[in-house]
Amino acid sequence: MHSDLEYIKEQLCLLEEKMLKEAEKKQALINSLHSEQVDSAKNLIHYLVLRNQDIRELQDLLHIHGLSSMASSESHVHRQLQAINERLGKTYDEQELDVCTYAFSKLKIGEKSRLLFGPKTETNVPSVMVTFDSGFADDYAMIKSLLQNGMNVARINCAHDDEATWAKMINKIKKACHQTGLECKIYMDLAGPKIRTKLLEKGKEKGKVKVKEGQLIWLAEDDKGFEADDIVISPNEPGILPMIKKGDRVYIDDGVIRCLVEKVKKDRVGIRVTRVSSEKGQIKAEKGINFPDTLLDIPSLTEFDKSCLPFISENADIIGYSFVKSPEDIRALRTELKQLNDHCLPLIIKIETPEAVKNLPSLLLEGMKEQAFGLMIARGDLAVEIGFERMGEIQEEILWICEAAHIPVVWATQVLENLHKSGMATRSEITDAGHAALAECVMINKGEYTIEVMETLKDIVQRASAHRIKKRFTFRPLKIAERFLKL
Repeated sequence: MHSDLEYIKEQLCLLEEKMLKEAEKKQALINSLHSEQVDSAKNLIHYLVLRNQDIRELQDLLHIHGLSSMASSESHVHRQLQAINERLGKTYDEQELDVCTYAFSKLKIGEKSRLLFGPKTETNVPSVMVTFDSGFADDYAMIKSLLQNGMNVARINCAHDDEATWAKMINKIKKACHQTGLECKIYMDLAGPKIRTKLLEKGKEKGKVKVKEGQLIWLAEDDKGFEADDIVISPNEPGILPMIKKGDRVYIDDGVIRCLVEKVKKDRVGIRVTRVSSEKGQIKAEKGINFPDTLLDIPSLTEFDKSCLPFISENADIIGYSFVKSPEDIRALRTELKQLNDHCLPLIIKIETPEAVKNLPSLLLEGMKEQAFGLMIARGDLAVEIGFERMGEIQEEILWICEAAHIPVVWATQVLENLHKSGMATRSEITDAGHAALAECVMINKGEYTIEVMETLKDIVQRASAHRIKKRFTFRPLKIAERFLKL
């Protein structure tokens, strides 16, 4: 018993020493952040130090002795460690105690969520972001109903429609807010690089073409040198083909069509269809293409995105940034925005690539140079890029790390999607919707049953949040933490 307690004290002492040293090492970086983000950044670094260790044996011993096992302490990790030490008899001077307590961190993330998403009527229920359909531009009654049923944020995707349509949507949102007395933030999502299927030969006229497993199809930027029966697809983004290597995977339509690169030529890439996960077995125009093994060196901020920024800067409350991979991407957008306005719009970065996951701590710290900053887990593209089997693990890791940084998270893609499209939810998506209670905001996509989805989501989340705020986890080392601390 005594030796256990001595071991616990020794390990906690070592952990605290590492936390303080790493924060001191990163002090210049911390000082570059917005003053309201400084304490949060220190807590993030302390948490990454913790998650760079394997403390599962220590956690078991803490649990056995009736002490906090450090699980669910993401938001106040150093102060939690100090509290355990105090229970074991260690005394701290007042100035040594970390200001980032549980109460402090709860207040911080609440303040940041309100800055991004506006006020909420129910504390434990996430804000709701609704994706606008083109038809909403001429449907004031629908917008008013969405607002009355709990919509906190209206999402306008700049990949669709045009400024005239966006303006109609925004005017109706503002009118509904004025008439109901309810608040709604306007979130405009940059389109980002449009890596989507464009059929060049067979299927070009109909906008779809049948494929089967074992078939060789082609990626090319134009249709020169092909036969009429060849299936030729343009990824609709210049410069991608030279980056592709033999053996790389290519996924089309959220992974429904899976291919492997077999031939790499100067002006074309031959890909072999290895799996077709739909009965129709069709490739349609304007479907997403993912290259999970290919390092795509293309800018996150496109010329089209830049052309949208003046309208967004004038009309939006929040800007969504697609295809973010590195801190440089955030700096590039910030530079463009500051040319239009002295004050940058609050930014929400979308995590949808393996590079974004790997660089997550650095992305957060760059974003924290502004007072209001958030993150969206774009689960559609992210699942295809990293592998569906890893999605559950990765979305948990993102939630933990954002909790440590007090960064609000938007839980997005396929939330109650079957209910939205058909009017009936599947059992698995009900469970997934309950998990959304861990985020600060939930995004709903377009569909026929938006009001029903909002009502169901609210009921599920209320029940889930009554049972838990966080789970208890054991802490094996995280690769994300290891990579960041080596910088």
